[in-house]
Amino acid sequence: MTPASEPILFNDLAAAYQEHKSALDAATLRVLESGWYILGQEVRDFESAFAAYVHVGGCVGVNSGTDALLLALRALHIGPGDEVITVAHTAVATVAAIVLAGATPVLVDVDPITFTIHPAAAAAAVTKRTRAILPVHLYGHPADLAALGAIAQAHGLALIEDCAQAHGATFQGQRVGSWGDAGCFSFYPTKNLGALGDGGAVVANDDALLQELRSQREYGWTPAQRYVSQAQGMNSRLDELQAALLSVKLAHLDAENARRMEIARHYTALLGGLGDQLIPPVVRAGCTHVFHLYVVRTPRRDHVLAALKAQGIGAAIHYPVPIHQQPGYRDAVVTHDLAHTEALAAEILSLPIHPWLRDDQVARVAAALLAALR
Repeated sequence: MTPASEPILFNDLAAAYQEHKSALDAATLRVLESGWYILGQEVRDFESAFAAYVHVGGCVGVNSGTDALLLALRALHIGPGDEVITVAHTAVATVAAIVLAGATPVLVDVDPITFTIHPAAAAAAVTKRTRAILPVHLYGHPADLAALGAIAQAHGLALIEDCAQAHGATFQGQRVGSWGDAGCFSFYPTKNLGALGDGGAVVANDDALLQELRSQREYGWTPAQRYVSQAQGMNSRLDELQAALLSVKLAHLDAENARRMEIARHYTALLGGLGDQLIPPVVRAGCTHVFHLYVVRTPRRDHVLAALKAQGIGAAIHYPVPIHQQPGYRDAVVTHDLAHTEALAAEILSLPIHPWLRDDQVARVAAALLAALR
């Protein structure tokens, strides 16, 4: 098979393992030989390192990004009768966590340029029942945290950041996750910082909130009295093995994000100049976009997707059906005007992007896309 005919994977987790194989194998063996597999030194070390990376006071490792959002909501005492403002253009986990907390998701439209929550739409949706704004740093691009923070402060609302796709991204020079009351991360294997299984974390600066999160993730127990639940908690613990593996990968996150950004620049240079037929992603001034996904917009999306797949090029849609239109959630949410959201769903296309994608593969993807639009 020649480079011109080899399949181009949307993501390459096997390559990610091979890149750091010796260190990942050593970390695995260290955990196996320790005899301690839940909430031990590996978790504490990773929590400390990740908190330092995000520049926050503390980190609480949990089972998944969904649980990170759910635990943040619960720790902030948001539940039945409360409303949380977020978007329909996101992974379903964002809205699922709000529903699991017993609160009502209020879905507002996105900025048509960055695809992140539109601050004006969020402000217009505030009611006397609103308790939080939950922006999603979609595809690796930060939401407008300054504007959203001002809205939250003006109305006495919590600001909970969904950072599942934005490890290492910055807004006005400050890491995402450090702006709000809580920052919620996923370590699903395909993320910029991915485990070799499920994992997540909540970061925060408030010591009382961090203490509540640690209690909530383990049945409502406290360090002073294990096995006695002081509140109704749950079981959501980042395990020792995943923590050890994440510690290895955290050391390489900035370098791998830099490669993602380099690939994005190559794509944009190759794909520009087609006007509304093909719109590459935009990076707003003051933001660092870490390109978890490279998402273009084209009115001929389905035709282009089929053409790429016919040539063995992995491409995908993130996300094909807005959450307010999904059967499981359409009756569980309150919606506002979602015109941009609904238009995006028919036109967005995610191209392959990961740190092990070669320049010649980037060029091949771009050439195939341009050929499909001729």
